[in-house]
Amino acid sequence: MTTFALIHGGAHGGWCWELLVPELEAHGHNAVTPDLPFEEDAGAKVWAETVIGALDEAGAGDDVVLVGHSLGGMAVPVIASMRPVRRMVFLGAMVPVPGRVYADYLAENPDAVTFTNDFETGEMNSSGLSWEAARDGFYNDVPEDVARRAWDRLRPTALTVFTEQCPIDRWPDVPSTYILMTEDRAVGPEWSRRVARERLGSDAIELPGSHSPFLSRPAVLADALVTVSQL
Repeated sequence: MTTFALIHGGAHGGWCWELLVPELEAHGHNAVTPDLPFEEDAGAKVWAETVIGALDEAGAGDDVVLVGHSLGGMAVPVIASMRPVRRMVFLGAMVPVPGRVYADYLAENPDAVTFTNDFETGEMNSSGLSWEAARDGFYNDVPEDVARRAWDRLRPTALTVFTEQCPIDRWPDVPSTYILMTEDRAVGPEWSRRVARERLGSDAIELPGSHSPFLSRPAVLADALVTVSQL
């Protein structure tokens, strides 16, 4: 039985995996879904420690697959540098560069982040993201009632992981997989294909749909994750 450590992206919480976890359990696996801290002083190492704490509490051994979504990808290789894991999976995720400030990398790779909050009008919530921006960038193929509930739960996110120097100085020696969504409007699919080949050494796995497959296609995503876990 594999333990999937599901690491959510910016503005979200462990709640965003609630449709995916039963699908993984139906395959005979389990999952941990910690809430990442989003305060200014919480960088990638703090995120990694949070995930490791959840794994320890669950009694997980070494048969762990890390799944980082979106901004959560910034913690994945840091975790793998701190405790044994079997595979790293980047799900429409950022892929940090050891020793570098990610904001500098993004300036050189403007097709990496394609999400925009530039909407003239619309409902706002405490996260600072409008309903229109979230619907367009995160949830454009998610059923509206599910998307609304998700948007209502978003929270403000300090982007410390973008402005700090990556806390690892070399890439962990752990097999890695990139899964992209072909209609992703938050993370550029072309960048994802390129980074999978150049940084992870293999072609990305491509799923249909937009940025949040755990809400729009949880069964399809579970099948993909289980398949990857068996590589």
